[in-house]
Amino acid sequence: MNFASDNVHGVHPKVLQALSDCNEGAMGAYGSDPITARAEAVYRELLDAPEAVVRFVATGTGANALVCAQLSPSFGRIYCHDSAHIHRDECSAPEFYSHGAKLVPLQGEHGKFSPDTLAEAIRFGKAGSLNDGRNAMVSITNATEWGTTYAPAEVAALAAVAHEAGLPLHMDGARFANAVAGLGCDAADLTQRVGVDALCFGGTKNGAMGAEAVIFFDPAHAADFDYRRKQAGQVWSKQRYLAAQMLALAEGGLWLDLARHANAAATRLGQGIEQAGGTLVAPVQANEIFARLPAEAHERAISHGAAYHVWQDQPPAKGEPVTVRLVTSWATRDEDVSRLLDLLRGA
Repeated sequence: MNFASDNVHGVHPKVLQALSDCNEGAMGAYGSDPITARAEAVYRELLDAPEAVVRFVATGTGANALVCAQLSPSFGRIYCHDSAHIHRDECSAPEFYSHGAKLVPLQGEHGKFSPDTLAEAIRFGKAGSLNDGRNAMVSITNATEWGTTYAPAEVAALAAVAHEAGLPLHMDGARFANAVAGLGCDAADLTQRVGVDALCFGGTKNGAMGAEAVIFFDPAHAADFDYRRKQAGQVWSKQRYLAAQMLALAEGGLWLDLARHANAAATRLGQGIEQAGGTLVAPVQANEIFARLPAEAHERAISHGAAYHVWQDQPPAKGEPVTVRLVTSWATRDEDVSRLLDLLRGA
């Protein structure tokens, strides 16, 4: 009953098989191999972006930090949500790799900010003096850190504000598969067709051992990115092992099947929590559940081995409802969901 994160579960068998398969024989190093070439082509096709530059890295933090460094100068201002991973959970990697760019956090309910909020922040930044730095880029997360999603129309509205100001739009898609599955849309409809300039397409949280894709829809945005990626230690000599993971997820639609499973488990868990007397803190639109549990239900679940996070790691006063985060994954078992719900109900 481990709902602590979608990082806690292992690697999907098809990904492991792809790693085993690509282990046979000698191939070109540093990405000059047929597996990497095939994977890049498949992601261009998946996103209906024939001119896109696709590159693979090992971690989500590496992907986000390198995109921020690519799109923002050291004196740039990067607009993101206050709860964004690049702001809260990446140990200042975006600032480090961009050599000092400033993250400007914006407020908004359930992990999302509005076009009006963004426009006002950009206006304020542009009106500032030389001392404030220069507006550089906008970053959104889909699905968000609160388990909610930006629909295509919402992404388009934010892209319009960003582009009006001459700023590129980056999407942190560590859980991009969950967003696409939850919205029931095409991957291209959530990205390049609505104005996303750069996408970090997550694999690690969705069945990979450790692999992410970085996609620049306009090749001009990727100028010299290969040097930046190499300098950051994100180019493997045996690059085919990264590409093979992402290729296994993409071919046959595995990435979506796994995300749909995780989302369905989250939906069931969210509904069950409400039936057990808990309340949802945010809508369940992907694979994360934020809820307040009755204290006795929480204590019962934890005492029987359930794992999840108290949010934000600040236990409430004795007897008060406990705010928690639970995350489902491609490997979440129906019986674990049932067992946790039984415990919450006291069954």
